Amino acid sequence: MGHPVTEVANKISWFCVVLLGIMLVLNFCESITSTAEQAEKLNVYSLTRRACDEIYVVGEGETLQSISEKCGDPYIVEFNPHIHDPDDVFPGLVIKITPNFSNL
Repeated sequence: MGHPVTEVANKISWFCVVLLGIMLVLNFCESITSTAEQAEKLNVYSLTRRACDEIYVVGEGETLQSISEKCGDPYIVEFNPHIHDPDDVFPGLVIKITPNFSNL
């Protein structure tokens, strides 16, 4: 048998190796989970942001703000000169949508 101090040092070294291995595995698992969550958010974001055609017909209860958020177009008023008053939006109004894809 070896010296008691050497045996203790060897046990501590193995403990550190095992602990480091566990930490690496947990970090890798967290990284995979984080990446999967980001991909899911991007997929949901893409589906909600691309739900509008270039020509959009305003529905009941919609506002320019809700349409802007739904379609990803912060410039609805600027690209629709026929809208004189942003508060005067009504069902059936036809507007042009120009999505802002820089937010993706």
